[in-house]
Amino acid sequence: MSGNLADLVLTFSVVVVTALLVAFYVSWRASRLDRLHTRLETARAALEAAMARRHAAVVELAASAHLEPASRILLADAAGRALRADRDQEPEPAQGAEPLEQAESALSGTLRAVLEEPGVPEELRRVPGGQAALGELLAQARRLQLARRFHNDAVATIRQARHRWLVRVLRLAGHAPLPEYVEMDDQPPDLPDDWPRPPAATG
Repeated sequence: MSGNLADLVLTFSVVVVTALLVAFYVSWRASRLDRLHTRLETARAALEAAMARRHAAVVELAASAHLEPASRILLADAAGRALRADRDQEPEPAQGAEPLEQAESALSGTLRAVLEEPGVPEELRRVPGGQAALGELLAQARRLQLARRFHNDAVATIRQARHRWLVRVLRLAGHAPLPEYVEMDDQPPDLPDDWPRPPAATG
């Protein structure tokens, strides 16, 4: 009789300990998922801020007299389209709004088309304030590249975590939509080798 009681106590203890370990693991997994989503929100805000800073640098260059009128109009139009782009991350953009990635990619392409034109970098080097304006624009373009990389790294980590069977079975992510990568052309203009390069962006 005492042997059976000891077996029951042992079995009960094993069950309790196992249940506690499972509960602890589920709680840890849910907390980690929450932290990952918070990290993604921070990365998304940083990406939006980097886009806004690049817009501002483009608008400043377009509003100056450093470029010929046609180039200034092209830059201002591309920057305006990017500013008006849809940022709601819905499958379909809002009515009349251009998809974010498409507008930002168009801005990158316009920057390269204008600033890689033969003679333009040299002209900017000669006019007062031209080199500083272009240097600021290049710095913001590189910060945008880094911000998008950090954002997509956060997306990849969340997607990997949410594909684990326990997360899917217990619906630890709730009804939160699966985050999407931001895929766009963010390549800065390729200037001559002797053009002063801005310091590498760190944040």
